[in-house]
Amino acid sequence: MSTMLDAVEEAQRNIASVALRTPLVRCQADSDPEVWLKLENLQPIGSFKIRGAANVIAHTARERLERGLLTASAGNMAQGVAFCARRLGVPATIVAPETAPQTKIRAVERLGGRVITVPFAEWWRTFETRSYPGVDATFIHAFDDPHVMAGNGTIALELLEELPSLDAVVIPWGGGGLACGIAAVLRKRAAHVRIYAAEVESAAPLAPSLAAGEPQTVDYAASFVDGIGGKTVFPQMFARARELLDGSIVVSLADAAAAMKLAAERNRIVIEGAAACALAAALSGRAGNGAVVAIMSGGNIDLDTFAELVG
Repeated sequence: MSTMLDAVEEAQRNIASVALRTPLVRCQADSDPEVWLKLENLQPIGSFKIRGAANVIAHTARERLERGLLTASAGNMAQGVAFCARRLGVPATIVAPETAPQTKIRAVERLGGRVITVPFAEWWRTFETRSYPGVDATFIHAFDDPHVMAGNGTIALELLEELPSLDAVVIPWGGGGLACGIAAVLRKRAAHVRIYAAEVESAAPLAPSLAAGEPQTVDYAASFVDGIGGKTVFPQMFARARELLDGSIVVSLADAAAAMKLAAERNRIVIEGAAACALAAALSGRAGNGAVVAIMSGGNIDLDTFAELVG
């Protein structure tokens, strides 16, 4: 495969039978800029993660798949891997942080996945070691994998077909696989588009890292925004972000909750905290004017939590 763009175009073919081509709709908000919502919350597992998981599996030899699949995830990649594993008839093991919402844990278990919950630091180390003691399975990294990023990049191909006049895109930043996958395509196909990560104030390592020119460590506080955020940025993902992104927009928990409520009231959609951060960032105007797309990365939020936040 000669280029990332080639890989994304191949991924689009690989995942066609698994992932949906999701709608792009105008946010019904009285705002300038003009904000559009890419509804990845409508995927079969309620999250964009199915794209990357399906593409990795398409590139994995059958004998490796038959060993079973392993991933580290707070919930959404866990569901993507478990969904694909069930289709293949192989076991899936998920290493999740103790802070992972029970809604996502139960969803993984409904799909047949086995969940191992560990302290946050141990969970984070799993991303580095790409393994877990006692589990002999093929590891699928949630973000630092070229096939995962290529799968995520298919979102950009859809955006350019649906809204060729887009001026900016705002993407939730977790590990960086979604933002970097989308940005890699846009830099090749629509270099004028401004590309921003979205972070939440309680766990925002990317913004200070970009400012300092190297990965920084920040304080982490668990919140309803559970799909993004961490203590630091992986060096390899930072290198990509520094090259591909125009910056990171950090929003408050209050603004994320307000965006979640607005999406429910005006567009009648349920989004989780990570997606709400992208919407809040887009609505803030800090991504600039014109047509701004906010990636609604997922909708897997505990309904009691959702009712409390939007009530």
